[in-house]
Amino acid sequence: MSRRAVVIGAGLAGMLAAAALSAVADEVVVLDRDDLPEGPEHRKGLPQGRHAHLLMAGGLAPMEELVPGVSMRKHLLAAGAHEIPLGSGMVALTPEGWFRRWRHPGPRMLTCTRALLDWAVRGAVLDSTGVMVRKAHVLELTGSRQRVTGVRLSTAAGEEDLTADFVVDAGGRGSRIVTWLAALGVDDVREKTVDAGLVNATRLYRTPEGAGRFPLTMVQADPYQGRPGRSGMVLPVEGDRWMVSLAGTRGGGEPPSDPDAFLRYTLDLPDPIVGRLISGAEPLTDVHVSRSTSNHRRYLEKVRSWPERLVVLGDALATFNPAYGQGMSVAALGARALDRELRRSGLGEPGLARRVQRRVARPVESAWTMAVSQDVWYPGTRGGSPGMADRLVTAYTRRMIRTATGSYTAASAVWDVMSMTTGPTRLLRPSTVLATLSGPPLPAAVGAPLTEDERAVLRRLDRTGG
Repeated sequence: MSRRAVVIGAGLAGMLAAAALSAVADEVVVLDRDDLPEGPEHRKGLPQGRHAHLLMAGGLAPMEELVPGVSMRKHLLAAGAHEIPLGSGMVALTPEGWFRRWRHPGPRMLTCTRALLDWAVRGAVLDSTGVMVRKAHVLELTGSRQRVTGVRLSTAAGEEDLTADFVVDAGGRGSRIVTWLAALGVDDVREKTVDAGLVNATRLYRTPEGAGRFPLTMVQADPYQGRPGRSGMVLPVEGDRWMVSLAGTRGGGEPPSDPDAFLRYTLDLPDPIVGRLISGAEPLTDVHVSRSTSNHRRYLEKVRSWPERLVVLGDALATFNPAYGQGMSVAALGARALDRELRRSGLGEPGLARRVQRRVARPVESAWTMAVSQDVWYPGTRGGSPGMADRLVTAYTRRMIRTATGSYTAASAVWDVMSMTTGPTRLLRPSTVLATLSGPPLPAAVGAPLTEDERAVLRRLDRTGG
């Protein structure tokens, strides 16, 4: 008897879930309400799609496992993505000072536009599996509170029921999973939102001549001064372009959409390096602004009675402030959790969906803790405020970051957690704790840690911008 799996959403989480399901299902159908572009182009179903996306090492690793016969790292690099070593290829001003750059590269992340990443992943999955994509709008789940049996959908031809032996909701921030579950009788879903009111503003520039090897550059927001957060970054993306992405929290930190004000914002950051880089660069797009940035979590792993044959992944399960670059990695780790459980027990084993949902909650919890523990400190944050535990954790974390500006031991721990190659407990290893308590062995960097060649590039760009 043929076994069909249905995936709601053709974004990163949905396509990776489809790849996992293709190993055990006879038919995998991905449903998406958008017309999917044939190339690396933006689509409206991704509200954050025009802004900076960082694919961390902890997210790339499961992607390497999920698509049969394809190295996603090589595939994305061939498509134009850039590989950035965190230890040596990034210039970052933290609230505790400049990170040094070390001889050891540390974990690597990939940078490209979200449009390129989604297009490349979707193509790799469709070319390597029997997965098919249909345009349709999912109206509700079918079945009962004990077991999901498919979806009811709307297409250009009308409404229809599509039966399935397994359903994955990877429908993103706009998922209606709580409403759908309530219609089946599952009405005890707990949700939480922590919203710092972050606004993103992004513009693409042509990479200036001679600046193609300039490191990824970021000025991080400071959540601890009682003022709105303000940050900016320049990251290389495909097509010899720089993506310049600004972010600021409510109450006066919001970046503008006006091009001249956009540049002034970069120059007014705690260090003007982002503005200096782009002052004379050629803009290629307008400034795109987005406000879909809150941390929102659905605690589906805690539902008393979870229906069989339903799993929720990606942004449909939890969203995070995009400033921390965790969402894609969490989606990939969730798809790997699904893949491993499917390979261990098959598609129809009782309790499979609940086990997956609980496993998926682990990377969600790590990312949630990292994001929310900083966002609660911004003035005007809604849905959370720092408690005693937050104050203790923050005191240790700030000391550790300060140490990491001059200690390779502490810096490598920070990179591992940032990259999601390990959980936050990495920060409590004896070697990390000892380094943190001892403080940085090297003095604080006076300015951005640039090589002489990079300083020459910056001076030349200063003259161009002037």
